Amino acid sequence: MTQTRDDELIRRIAKKDQSAIEALYASHQLRVFRFILRRVRSEAQAEELTNEVFMEVWRNAEKFEGRSSLSSWMLSIAHNRAVSSLRKRREEAMDEETAQAIPDDADTPEVETQKADKGALLRQCIGQLSEEHGKVVDLVYYHEMAIGEVADVLGVPANTVKTRLFHARKKLSELLVAAGVDRGWP
Repeated sequence: MTQTRDDELIRRIAKKDQSAIEALYASHQLRVFRFILRRVRSEAQAEELTNEVFMEVWRNAEKFEGRSSLSSWMLSIAHNRAVSSLRKRREEAMDEETAQAIPDDADTPEVETQKADKGALLRQCIGQLSEEHGKVVDLVYYHEMAIGEVADVLGVPANTVKTRLFHARKKLSELLVAAGVDRGWP
């Protein structure tokens, strides 16, 4: 249902229908904002980039080919905007005093290594799941889709997605324990 509504909205936006972009903004703004905020860690910057994403959708709606969902297309635009913003931010000069005042919240090299090792094991274990379970995990956790969106993408009922996700998590837990990974994360 959401996919059908999004398809209709993007067609209307391509024809420069102001009410369609407003409806799209109302239904997707929070998700895009949160997606960007997790990357740039600045609410003001995330708001600005979110507006830029919707401006780009407005300008390029006629170029949307529908090879992916509209929300995936918007999140890829958001990702590119966030990366560009972070790159620009790094390039800006900073005086020594300001640089020293920035707290170092980074993980220690040991914790980074532990996370990388656990991440690699997690990806390996996800690869051992059945194709149905692997797709559901990928869409829910890596593409941050809601159950309803996953159901639309896969063409199955939402309850089927929930059941697959339940069994995928259970199997993934078993695989991780067998691989020697505890439930904690460094």
